[in-house]
Amino acid sequence: MSSPVDPTIPHREHPRREDDLIERIATIVGQRNIPEGEHHIGDDAAVLAPFVGEAVISTDVAVLGVHLDAELFPLEDLGYRAVAAAVSDLAAMGARARAAVVAVTAPEGTDLEELHRGMADAALITNCPIVGGDLSEGRDVAVAVTVVGECPGRGAVLRSGAKAGDELLVTGPLGRSAAGLRRRREGAPLNDELVVAHRRPWPRLSEGQAARGAGVHAMMDLSDGLGLDLHRLADASGVGFELNDVPVAEGATIDEATGGGEDYELLIATDNAARLRMIFLDRGLRMPLTIGTVVADASRRTWRGEPFEPRGWQHQL
Repeated sequence: MSSPVDPTIPHREHPRREDDLIERIATIVGQRNIPEGEHHIGDDAAVLAPFVGEAVISTDVAVLGVHLDAELFPLEDLGYRAVAAAVSDLAAMGARARAAVVAVTAPEGTDLEELHRGMADAALITNCPIVGGDLSEGRDVAVAVTVVGECPGRGAVLRSGAKAGDELLVTGPLGRSAAGLRRRREGAPLNDELVVAHRRPWPRLSEGQAARGAGVHAMMDLSDGLGLDLHRLADASGVGFELNDVPVAEGATIDEATGGGEDYELLIATDNAARLRMIFLDRGLRMPLTIGTVVADASRRTWRGEPFEPRGWQHQL
């Protein structure tokens, strides 16, 4: 973790010495039990043990004011959500998390320790150690997280494998995150159950690995809303769909369930839902919920017989 320091500026003019700050951050995010043969924070690059099966890599960026409202939520939540969102991409592939590296830009005076405490929380619950990263002064608070994972045995699950006749399922009710954001804007406290769902999403790593083990045809996480991500899966697979049901989380609306996003539940297409449920049951996981079927006609995309237009979150770039 390093960034340029102007050698012409005396250390006494810096409010915080970079090396001291990095040392404190390393204490916050560093893993205490590093696997033998691996080297994490402290060198120019991390060293990991050999991967088993396919290596899976993904990057996600979270920006304060875009991905988190700074007036409603603590900075710690931005760090948590940045890591959780990146790890969720591994879950969508059916991968096991191995490590993350984080890069942060922030204006002078930002509480970087608080930000990294959130990252450390997400790393702990996902068993995805933060093994290195970078710091730099910048105009906005932004966190870029790169995660690496592995898929032992059969390969990673892509979003492009759905086939006509497949059953479509999700790993849980939808809309909790969007409902939590709405409730927070209405004045609900940070410990409100739905607000927590927005602040602290839970990547479905166990569910993704179980689905991969069940041999599902296609899978992706619902980061931008079912109404958009379902179309993305259909586009990638060259198929259509008939959506029969949307499981709405308690306290959420149907619009939040279809277009709210950031639930990070998994969308799955499989021709053997019974096997999928059996494996979920065997591993003590919540049963996936059927929402529809895949059809061969790529132009047919309906919800209860009516056209289902794309709806969800997209950046305006």
